[in-house]
Amino acid sequence: MTKDTISNILSQLKNGYMRGKQNIEVPRTSAVFSLCKILKELEFIKELKTFKKENEEFKRLNLELSYTNGLPVLRGVKRISKPGRRVYVGFRDMKPVLGGLGVSIISTSRGLMSNLEARKRKLGGEIICEVW
Repeated sequence: MTKDTISNILSQLKNGYMRGKQNIEVPRTSAVFSLCKILKELEFIKELKTFKKENEEFKRLNLELSYTNGLPVLRGVKRISKPGRRVYVGFRDMKPVLGGLGVSIISTSRGLMSNLEARKRKLGGEIICEVW
């Protein structure tokens, strides 16, 4: 496992949906929790629960994946800003993802939010990922 927890979570989500899993467990950090909370609001995740195993020191998240008619809600995910290359965008320069079918997650001065919310609040920031 690498130090880039966001990439790990996005890969686990994508792989979980590809395998048809109902739940996945991921380590809980503040950035991961914020990202998962946004994905839950956008209905890419059905349920989000925090728990702690008996023999472990750190908390974990249990993510219940969402399906419609047996097909995964999350079709694809792309990491945009990486530790080696940060990508920033102003609120005027935000482009729709797949013609409005997807959403990008932006790290702003007010925390993580979708590109729709950031545009409404007139905030720019770092593009974390795109989800569709």
